[in-house]
Amino acid sequence: MAARMSAAPSTPGSSHSAAAPGWRLRPQGDRCLIVNFGDAIAPETGRLCLALAQKLREAALPGVTDVVPSFVAVAVHYAPLPDGSGPTWDTLSAQVRALIEAGLDAADEAGRDVEIPVCYGGEHGPDLEDVARACGRSPEEIIALHSSEPCMVYMLGFAPGHAYLGLHELNLPRRDEPRTEVPAGSIAIANRQTVIYPNRLPGGWHILGATPLVMFDAQRDPPALLSPGDRVRFVPISEARFRAMRAELQARQATPATGKPA
Repeated sequence: MAARMSAAPSTPGSSHSAAAPGWRLRPQGDRCLIVNFGDAIAPETGRLCLALAQKLREAALPGVTDVVPSFVAVAVHYAPLPDGSGPTWDTLSAQVRALIEAGLDAADEAGRDVEIPVCYGGEHGPDLEDVARACGRSPEEIIALHSSEPCMVYMLGFAPGHAYLGLHELNLPRRDEPRTEVPAGSIAIANRQTVIYPNRLPGGWHILGATPLVMFDAQRDPPALLSPGDRVRFVPISEARFRAMRAELQARQATPATGKPA
């Protein structure tokens, strides 16, 4: 089973405009503008961030070098143009304000429905038993909670293809002692969020399991398997199924388009 993907339906009545309370503009140094939509992580706020980011990219404002959405804010990076002209805080903030006041439709950023297979516990989920004890539940209950409801991908960060998802009931702080190496594909939780490690990386989250899927591949288009706005459902699989899927994916990667072994 590869990652199953489909377009998520739009949610009626989820259109938002600048009248939404709490949004504000602020400078971040002299080359970045931040648009805040609040302080609490929520799907509606995340989709507003994605809607504004998409609108800014389509506007292609002169001097804007990057647009980065996050959980509750959008960073707009800018720099002078080669001829010495270009945006200032005053000019860019006025342009961004006008785009927001023209209206943002968060329903357009609903993303795809994606299924991610996960082998929970054992060597793939070394923290599952500890998480169960800390939450006063059985490992089976933790797996059921984690895989029962879809989670939204709020952002990619920390490393290429590193997805941050939320929210769920499992509210634990990060580990007291971070690991220097977490295997690629590991599924970990902290602070009601889930991350999927795309590569071998350091990390301080509680590892529940792992997916055999390749979350980031620079030779793939697009390189990242997940995108902000996607809705992910984790599907429990057995150890045998995990090994079979990983072997299949490795064989596919080792075989070029001609079909002949590399």
